[in-house]
Amino acid sequence: MTAPRRSLISSRLGSRLGSALGALALVTLSLSALAETTLLNASYDLTRELYKDINPAFIAAYKKDTGQDIGVNQSHGGSSKQALAVAAGLQADVVTMNQTPDIDLLVERGGLVAKDWRDRFPHGASPYTTTSVFLVRKGNPKGVKEWADLARPGLSVVVPNPKTSGNGRYAYLAAWGSVIAAGGSETQARQFVQKVFANVPVFDGGGRGATTTFTQREIGDVLVTFENEAALIARELGADQFDAVYPSLSIDASAPVAVVETVVARHGTAAAAKAYLDFLFTDAGQRLVAKHYFRPRSAAVLAENAERFPPIKTFEVEQLLGPWAEVQQKHFAEGGIFDQIVVNR
Repeated sequence: MTAPRRSLISSRLGSRLGSALGALALVTLSLSALAETTLLNASYDLTRELYKDINPAFIAAYKKDTGQDIGVNQSHGGSSKQALAVAAGLQADVVTMNQTPDIDLLVERGGLVAKDWRDRFPHGASPYTTTSVFLVRKGNPKGVKEWADLARPGLSVVVPNPKTSGNGRYAYLAAWGSVIAAGGSETQARQFVQKVFANVPVFDGGGRGATTTFTQREIGDVLVTFENEAALIARELGADQFDAVYPSLSIDASAPVAVVETVVARHGTAAAAKAYLDFLFTDAGQRLVAKHYFRPRSAAVLAENAERFPPIKTFEVEQLLGPWAEVQQKHFAEGGIFDQIVVNR
């Protein structure tokens, strides 16, 4: 790749994809920073572009419905890092994460989120879903088609760190589940996942960092990431650079949302925070979800955007692998299977 081309790619990615990753997420202000009521949404790092569209649309709808001005600020980072930041005191009114354990953590840490948070919004408080797919170099020179291919000797696999990223966690569980769904044993699943992660050259803290590693640093033969991130890369860099590959089976990665009860009580923003999350389930919100290649819950909106979402068979974590709390403890707690695999890889 020539130097001018590399510079162009870096510039285009930097302007749209962003590169800020750290222990605490970068907070960016919305267009309505001077509004009397301002919400903070702590979200994961692959929703930056989504909420750049969601927030002004909500602000306009809220003004129309209530006659009141409102502002929305954003905080982005790895999903698990974000949950820990909120638990440590980040004053987020709402959390929009990519995995259930990150919100359950906030239930456990002093009741920041209500125990029945899943029942407070439709679809288990999940306005959209996505799935893990493979992004490969143009023409798929390594012939990557299925999860089994990721364990081939010599293949370089880029995936975010499952300890800090929901994106990486879903990728890990999708690989594990691909063995279980085919009738394999837990021992076989562990052996397979160990081979896959032996092919991972570096662990980035979040999905956006993994994207940068694969596209800008040109590390890896395949990036395992969410469907929407693969689509964003294709749009930004062009179809002549990368191909998205859909395995025959992947994981349902539902993205849950919740109000942070302790914060809205302190800020007096409970009604506004609920209205914000309610907006995600409206037709207007669902169409913006689909625009950014997240799979909407609305059947009508999904049908309108069928060309964006190739059919793919998925499994749910709790149906195939057990309750999220048990999966979290078994695989990702300190000293869990993932830690053991990484130590021995």
